[in-house]
Amino acid sequence: MRRQFAARALTAAPTKGLFVNPLWPDNFHEPVVALVTFFVVLFVVGKLLVPRLQKTLAERADAIDGGIRRAEEIQAEVRNLQRRYHEQMEEARREAARLREEAREEGAQIRAELRAQAQAEARHLIEAAHAQIEADRQAAFTELRTDIGRLSADLAGRIIGESLEEVVRRTGVVERFLDELENRPVS
Repeated sequence: MRRQFAARALTAAPTKGLFVNPLWPDNFHEPVVALVTFFVVLFVVGKLLVPRLQKTLAERADAIDGGIRRAEEIQAEVRNLQRRYHEQMEEARREAARLREEAREEGAQIRAELRAQAQAEARHLIEAAHAQIEADRQAAFTELRTDIGRLSADLAGRIIGESLEEVVRRTGVVERFLDELENRPVS
């Protein structure tokens, strides 16, 4: 079978010479057609496909650059928001400290007012108690005076053997005696 194939190849080959140039064919119309076809394909690729590819590549580059730019803008916005957040937090901390201080001062003022009210109320209660004690003392002293006068008259009447209540009442002997005792300096 090899022999048959080789024999056919030898018989089909041109017989112009022993050396056949594969780059320079026997007929000249084939290279011209190939060259024209090459230039047509080159023109179609150069005029139609390359601009579309360049346009697509430019759009992709713009999209990438735009994405990078947008990412940088977003990062700048995030940094700005973080800065504002920290500033607001610091302001809130200062406001909270100010409110705590105001509350502390207000609490101290309320305590002072309540203390002053309690002291005034205590003074009023003490004064009322002193007045009540003085009134009770005067009432007790008056009652005691009356009782001393009556008991003195009863005792004197027992000693003498007569009732002296009427005489004591008319003359005020016991009252004068007690008044003298009150006015006498204590030694």
